[in-house]
Amino acid sequence: MITLPDYLQLLPKTELHCHLTSTMRATTLQELAGRYGVELWTDDAERLFDFADLVDFLRGWRVAHEVLRTPDDIARVAWEGVEDAVRDGNLRYREYYVNPQYFAHHAVPLSYTDVIDAVIAGLARAERDFGVGFRVVVAINRRESPESAVALVREMIAHPRPEVVGIGQDDLTPENTEDPLRFAEAYALAGEHGLMRTAHVGETPSASPENVRAAIEVLGCDRIDHGYRVVDDPAVLALAQERGIGFATTPWSTTICSGWTLDEGHRIRAMVDAGLPISVSTDDALFFRTDLGREYREGLPALGLDAEAAKRIALAGIDMAFCSDAEKARLRAEFRAAFLALGALLEA
Repeated sequence: MITLPDYLQLLPKTELHCHLTSTMRATTLQELAGRYGVELWTDDAERLFDFADLVDFLRGWRVAHEVLRTPDDIARVAWEGVEDAVRDGNLRYREYYVNPQYFAHHAVPLSYTDVIDAVIAGLARAERDFGVGFRVVVAINRRESPESAVALVREMIAHPRPEVVGIGQDDLTPENTEDPLRFAEAYALAGEHGLMRTAHVGETPSASPENVRAAIEVLGCDRIDHGYRVVDDPAVLALAQERGIGFATTPWSTTICSGWTLDEGHRIRAMVDAGLPISVSTDDALFFRTDLGREYREGLPALGLDAEAAKRIALAGIDMAFCSDAEKARLRAEFRAAFLALGALLEA
């Protein structure tokens, strides 16, 4: 017999909202920072991941990119992150947000293909070792200009990789806003070339539900990252319901970036109750002291969600994924088999 926390820990999972740099181990971060002389945001190991809010966290997140100086560093982090997620949460498929623009500012810049090929090499090795499938979403750094975003999409078009399937946007603008329509030209170009589209919008108390609407109607997003403010505007909620838009949520990060409490009054629970498809992910596991197992094991019960809801969320992660129909079918069969086996233990 197993407990509900054990069941949620062992449930097979996808992860659709995961920033590659944030899959780094704390020990790897500190090791590489020492090797390359990168000064971290604090020298107090006990306070290394204490952040006041989203803006404070993003300062540390940007610095973390600076310790990844070579393709080998990137490939190492990619592989280690899969090993950890399999152990801590039974990860079976994951999509990664990768920001090539950060690496272009290194003292020895890494090109788009340097970064992407290193990511793919590390994840392909992990797929051989652990059977975890993956895809890559190239994320626009919103601190950069709209023109640089268009140039980034042109790099994707010029250097296609089958593992790279979409475009996203993250970080915040220099004004610390989301402003998704600033990058509309890049999204239009991505759509013209068959790339999937997503965006970080509606994430914090200061964000607007209008950003969710803009991402759906103007940017043509196939799914939304975060998007919690969708439930604050009935018209935007109805639009998402009508379009069947899925939302890649990250429960634990909202306790830091938004200051929300994980309970039955949380917007994620309201999204579930409204019938929106949601998946559950870590967002930035390293920085928020979380892992995929914890998001299910502690996050879902805190939201008042049970084992049946957890299964629906796990399957929604497959439906929302940017992989092939054949891979989705394989994952659904694998997940349903695991549900039967784990359910027998939970009910014993």
